[in-house]
Amino acid sequence: MSMETLPTHAEYFGHVRTIIGMVLALSLARLVNGLTRFVQHPGTIKVYPVHLGWVIFLLITIVHFWWYEFHLVSVPVWTFPLYGFLIFYTMVFAALTALLFPDQMTDYNGFEDYFEQRKRWFFGLLAFAALLDVGDTMVKGADYMHALGIEYPIRQAAFVIFSIVAMFITSRRGQLALVLAAILYQVSWIVRLYDIL
Repeated sequence: MSMETLPTHAEYFGHVRTIIGMVLALSLARLVNGLTRFVQHPGTIKVYPVHLGWVIFLLITIVHFWWYEFHLVSVPVWTFPLYGFLIFYTMVFAALTALLFPDQMTDYNGFEDYFEQRKRWFFGLLAFAALLDVGDTMVKGADYMHALGIEYPIRQAAFVIFSIVAMFITSRRGQLALVLAAILYQVSWIVRLYDIL
C-alpha cells in the first residue's frame, strides 16, 4: 500500500467514532427498551426506585461519554491496542446496561429482587469503568487531563470507593440516597465542564 492510499488521521478517528457510536447506541437502546417495560406491563413489572435511579444515571453517563469522546480527535497516532482499549471500555457500558435489564427475569421476584442479588456485579463493573475512564482521559493528552483540574482524579477515586461501598449497603434508603447523589453530581459535572465542547 503506497503512502498516498493510507487513511488520514481524520479517517482513523471517524472509523473509531463509528464503532464506539454503534456500541453506545445498542446500550442506549437496551436502557430505553428496559424502561418501556414499566409502561408496557405496569401491573406485572414493578419499579424499584434504586434500580431506576441507576438506569437514569447510566443514561446520563453514556450520553456524556459519547460527548467527551470527541476529544479523541487530539490523538496524534492511532494504534490497534489503543483502538482495542476504547472498544473494550465502550463494551463495559454495554455490559452495565445488560446487568440493569437482563434478557430474562424468570428466576427473580421483580427488579428489586434482581438488583439486590446482582448489585455486586453492577457496582464492581461501575468501579472498573471509573478506572478505565482515567486511561481514556490520559489518551486524550496531558493538556486535556490538566484542563479537568484536581477535581477529576478525586472524582474518579470517589466513584471507585462509593461503588465498592454500594456493594454492601443493605438499607434501601441508603442506596436511594447514594444513587440520587450520583445523578446530581454527574449532572453538575457535565454542566460545569462540558456544556460547550
